[in-house]
Amino acid sequence: MRLATYNIEWFANLFDKEDQLIIDDSWSGRHDVTKAQQIEAVAKVLIALEADALLIVEAPNTGRHQNTVRALEGFADTFDLRTRKAAMGFANDTHQELALLYDSDRLEVRHDPKGQETGKKGSTQAPRFDGTFRIDLDIDTTEDLVRFSKPPLELAMRTQGGTDLRLIGAHLKSKAPHGAETRDEVIQISIANRRKQLAQAIWLRARVEEHRTAGEEVILMGDLNDGPGLDEFEHLFGRSSVEILLEAGLYDPHASKAAQVRPGPLPTTARFEMQGEGRYLQALLDYVMVTPGLRAKRPAWRIWHPFDDVECWRMPELREALLTASDHFPVTLDIEI
Repeated sequence: MRLATYNIEWFANLFDKEDQLIIDDSWSGRHDVTKAQQIEAVAKVLIALEADALLIVEAPNTGRHQNTVRALEGFADTFDLRTRKAAMGFANDTHQELALLYDSDRLEVRHDPKGQETGKKGSTQAPRFDGTFRIDLDIDTTEDLVRFSKPPLELAMRTQGGTDLRLIGAHLKSKAPHGAETRDEVIQISIANRRKQLAQAIWLRARVEEHRTAGEEVILMGDLNDGPGLDEFEHLFGRSSVEILLEAGLYDPHASKAAQVRPGPLPTTARFEMQGEGRYLQALLDYVMVTPGLRAKRPAWRIWHPFDDVECWRMPELREALLTASDHFPVTLDIEI
């Protein structure tokens, strides 16, 4: 079975208010890419992935008129994808939903959130992901009230072979200091964002530990917007959010390599143009983490990087589709379950 995670940049821009694809030459959210070009590229990538289940980060919007599931199932029908059914959890206000496209012949999937419903009052005991987490990160003795702008997607899954497992899809808080105009504002916003992201990781870790205590296997995947050593503010807190999640017994070979003292060259899953600098920044942001019982099944991970993956590089049409579709690249996990 192949499971995948893929952050599709500005995917929501490709659908109108009735969740129909806008296949024309108007600009998409990607630089110098039309909607028609991005739609074609995304379809080519999804067909090439041949996944049984695909977590889409930045999925189409759910709102007053739009519906994520309807949009994704329409996309799958248009391109005759095997992953023709969609599932999602709590909608959010960012126009960047978390959703799963999956092959219903091979998987049974249902939204199954855990934790206490808290509302705004919060709880210190890892509440439901649409609630509020009360936590003191122990750097200023001040309790924080933390919420997810994009509540993680919690799914109960059963494979065709009878394996039960939990899947958590996440898109953690970005650390980028958006809106900052001065150096002091950059520092202030960056620290606040990292603080919130670490709290979200602790919240996720607690949920994974609950499942492990209950004897359940977990796959946690998505865009974690972090990794060891990615920014200068990490030293204030001593660890990255990825390292916090690894403490729950989760494993991803790329995350584990990045956490080494001298990791050497690192794999990357995202590529961003540095405005005004004439170059690209590459980063490891997307992960597929598994609990020990799943790791024992000797799964295989793959980053579909257009330049670093040999097969992707040797297929020009796929290579160009990966570059056109998004600023992130898919990560897949092949596992016998």
